Amino acid sequence: MSAALYVLSTLGGYLLTSAVLLKCPALLHRPKRQRFRCRHISHRGGAGENLENTMTAFHHAVKIGTDMLELDCHLTKDEQVVVSHDENLKRSTGVDINISDLKYSELPSYLSKLDVTFQKECHCEGKDNRIPLLKEVFEAFPQTPVNIDIKVNNSVLIKKVSELVSQYKREHLTVWGNVSHEVVAKCVKENADIPTIFCLQRVLLLVGLFYTGLLPFIPFREEFLEIPMPSIILKLKEPHKMTRSQKFIIQFADALLMRKTLFDHLTARGIQVYVWVLNEEQEYKRAFDLGATGVMTDYPTKLKEFLRHYPA
Repeated sequence: MSAALYVLSTLGGYLLTSAVLLKCPALLHRPKRQRFRCRHISHRGGAGENLENTMTAFHHAVKIGTDMLELDCHLTKDEQVVVSHDENLKRSTGVDINISDLKYSELPSYLSKLDVTFQKECHCEGKDNRIPLLKEVFEAFPQTPVNIDIKVNNSVLIKKVSELVSQYKREHLTVWGNVSHEVVAKCVKENADIPTIFCLQRVLLLVGLFYTGLLPFIPFREEFLEIPMPSIILKLKEPHKMTRSQKFIIQFADALLMRKTLFDHLTARGIQVYVWVLNEEQEYKRAFDLGATGVMTDYPTKLKEFLRHYPA
């Protein structure tokens, strides 16, 4: 009986301490110093309003007041860091070739019409179809935070991006990373002054710690959590073509990840929470109601209008 009482009292003490620290993490952790704080994030510059990852898209997003540009980087054969989502250019240019196999001067142009990946049966048209260099973005927007997705596990690419960030003195305006733990580890090793996102492995760890009550006790080096809203997958697929188990997995993942208590705890620790890629007002509202710090969208004008009426 005494052993059972000991176990129960220990468990109760643990649960109580965890609950208190989950609500008040500053009791254990000093909040991270936020070098910038973003609510409005333009995914690929705003892929629903201008051709993705083009200078026109970036200029438009900054003009309407976006807080951050999200973009993707690859390395050409002559080691130029370019802004493009895909390594293979078939989807975006119609030419079935990899960026790494071409010099920058040899890169084909984007197609004049591209599908919007996260908006079903929508496409975007534009005349600016040149693949830009990352340094062009840095030069054009010296005061705008940039979120860089390192698309491939390439040490030279990581080094070149780091050198550009340092050259333009943008450590305080840049966040980088990838879903791969190995890529993020290389980023940290190359330049620890640039804040990183949680990779997929660390996101799974984070969720596990949250549901076991251990999260409030664990320190994190990452400063940004970028996660999808799983429920948006349902609008991108044909519902009648999905199995019941597929729908269940999506709904279960959504219930696990979209937790206000989790978002509030991370925010209190100075870790910004970005939800992607949301393109409808009800999605924006749900994310912000749950406590997300920011939202990534393909439609920066639509998000800007929404935020005009949503309390800060």
